[in-house]
Amino acid sequence: MTAMRFLTLTAGLAVAAGAWAGNPAAGEKLVTDKNCAACHQRLIGGDGSKLYLRGDRKVKTLPQLHAQVSFCSTQLKTGWFPEDEEDVVAWLNHRYYQFK
Repeated sequence: MTAMRFLTLTAGLAVAAGAWAGNPAAGEKLVTDKNCAACHQRLIGGDGSKLYLRGDRKVKTLPQLHAQVSFCSTQLKTGWFPEDEEDVVAWLNHRYYQFK
């Protein structure tokens, strides 16, 4: 196996294992800057954070959280890069979900 293949394989395994975790502080700033709460407030009222805490929430796994953040980012044309979405996922997971 060539060195380049080994490095590529190693990087892929690290990402798959969750080693490429986002930065929760950066994610919180992105969510605040894009005013995500305004959309959540229109959906459910109140301060919008109940969207994350409700008993019948759609997001029940970390992959679903990734998918939801990506969906919202696309729908709202946030301009976030995949790394930004990782940061948002990291913040939401740290603040509300606590998925492993």
